[in-house]
Amino acid sequence: MLEWLRTYRKDYLAGDVGAGVVVAMMMIPQGMAYALVAGLPPVTGLYASIVPPLLYALLGTSSTQSVGPMAIVSLMTASALAPLAAPGSSLYATLAGQLAILAGVVLLACGLLRVGFLANFFSRPVMNGFTLGSSLTIALGQVDTLLGAAPPRWHAPSAALGLGAVAFLLLARRWLAPLLRRAGAPPAAADVGARLAPMLLVLASVALVALLRLDARGVHVIGAVPAGLPQLHLAQSGQHWLPLLKPALLIGFVSFLVAMSGAQALALKRAEKLHTDRELAALGAANVGSALSGGFPVTGSLSRSAVNFAAGANTQLAGVVTALLLAGALVLPTGWLALLPLPVLSATIIVAVLGMLEWHTLRTSWAYDRADALALLATAGGVLVLGVEGGVVLGLALSLGAMIWRESRPHMALLGRIPGTEHFRNVERHAVETDPRVLLLRVDAALFFGNVEAVNARIEDLLAAHPAARHLVLVLSAVNTIDTSALFGLLDLHQTLGQRGVQLHLAEVKGPVMDRLRASSLVEKLHGHIFLSTANAWDALTRTTHDCKQNPDVAG
Repeated sequence: MLEWLRTYRKDYLAGDVGAGVVVAMMMIPQGMAYALVAGLPPVTGLYASIVPPLLYALLGTSSTQSVGPMAIVSLMTASALAPLAAPGSSLYATLAGQLAILAGVVLLACGLLRVGFLANFFSRPVMNGFTLGSSLTIALGQVDTLLGAAPPRWHAPSAALGLGAVAFLLLARRWLAPLLRRAGAPPAAADVGARLAPMLLVLASVALVALLRLDARGVHVIGAVPAGLPQLHLAQSGQHWLPLLKPALLIGFVSFLVAMSGAQALALKRAEKLHTDRELAALGAANVGSALSGGFPVTGSLSRSAVNFAAGANTQLAGVVTALLLAGALVLPTGWLALLPLPVLSATIIVAVLGMLEWHTLRTSWAYDRADALALLATAGGVLVLGVEGGVVLGLALSLGAMIWRESRPHMALLGRIPGTEHFRNVERHAVETDPRVLLLRVDAALFFGNVEAVNARIEDLLAAHPAARHLVLVLSAVNTIDTSALFGLLDLHQTLGQRGVQLHLAEVKGPVMDRLRASSLVEKLHGHIFLSTANAWDALTRTTHDCKQNPDVAG
């Protein structure tokens, strides 16, 4: 906080206050709706929207990140707590706080240990698949509330209210901003105004219920909302700490991914630098603060952060303003919220989560890398069939599995010289010169225990196809590391080739790799040479008048 306060300017204030007001208006229906997704009383969503943004403003590095309840994390909360307690019970609320504090401790520990890089192992297609599956799960879970009962037994007033709310929100998303621009509103203000459609819907639906007495006709409303600020405390159930640990790890992991994806996208627009480990610590503190103030796990919301950005937020003060306004809303009389119909909140949830569906990644990955597309679909299916935790574990396993599968089958190219140049290219892609006595093989991956056998197998195939070969040059221009298993593989290859009358040579070895090879016995045992470039190797090994016993420059 000291960093942005030190450089704060007066002209920032209007943007921060305006953005804070807009996000607070957006947070009221969103916070209550996402509390329902988590299986908690609606007011809990407001509690989780006050202390977390204050703590994030203290520690976070994004000027536009909006921290609070978020649909996917709310779904994960419900999934984690459902086997342990009945939704709506006091134990359930207690466990929600315990889950938040455990997720917060996990994030804080990751920030202190500087392990934010682990989030990179969850690929974008898999993350997109997780979002797809979670969004569909949330939307399907709200259908009964939207219609007032299961689909075959619709409650007519509830269904009319819910479906009408869905139609209004969809139309507002598509047409409200253009209408506001035609009315003379600046483009940015029109976009922000369109984002406030859920708040307009809340006010209109409350008025409609009051005028038509829809609650007396069977439309469920949220009921009395306790006035006053949340009390700072931590209720806990000692026997549930251990069962909550695994879901807390997953929630911490996903909340960081969700928050960073949105914050990074907005930071790029302002050329801001985000500090990953400090973001972990800030989100951890926000979750601990949510637990202590009667909330549940929270994270940064892409939709709210985008609104915060568009509304003119300049610094983290916008989040402070949002928190203070929400606190003020709880201090003021809250009786009017009691008439807020649940079908309208369900409509808000459904439209919000369906807006998270992003098909571009699926189309792109299907055309570019079918394995990534299948991983995306498998992750989405895993969430729908196995549940949220199962989907997360499946997605992570698929991310790591796809990476290991690719690395274990590295691309390797047999090279030849482009006539009249010192450039060497793949014989299958270019018209090149080759020599039957010299094989130039470029390995386009690090050499490690997972792919050394594949490299040796390719070499065996090449030697079988080129019986006249007397020299094998491994071009290592793309090799950044050679681990111990790969080193032993090279030693075995060297011995096997020697028995067959073929010399092993290396070319274009990178400096750090060469430093490690010098510490091994390979350099001493090598019968061939270590060439500075592929061109040097070609010249030395293909000239019939050359004795091939010169001492070429060693790569450095």
